[in-house]
Amino acid sequence: MEKKPENCQVDDALGIIVGKWKPVILLYLLQEGTKRFSELKRQMPGITQKMLTKQLRELEDEDIIQREVYAQVPPKVEYSMTEYGRSLEPVLEAMHEWGAKHTARKVIKQDQVKSS
Repeated sequence: MEKKPENCQVDDALGIIVGKWKPVILLYLLQEGTKRFSELKRQMPGITQKMLTKQLRELEDEDIIQREVYAQVPPKVEYSMTEYGRSLEPVLEAMHEWGAKHTARKVIKQDQVKSS
């Protein structure tokens, strides 16, 4: 398949996974499996309840994650990756690796500037 710049779908893909918390949420669910809302909140102390709810709903709307509600008192809600959502794993891994290399490159560049 030829990738023409005028048909670029990168913006569409990034629109789904970009956000301060979405990649972190996705990596927790991919690496650690099903999580309750409170578990995710505890693992991300900087996120507000409102923001976590918003990010989870957006990912659910895109069929990346699924939300399962158990009819019990108190209510129990669990989040997990959908099969479709799991297809993001190599993309997130590649982005993580590139980000780590880029960060290391920036550190080296800053050290070179300081030593000049």
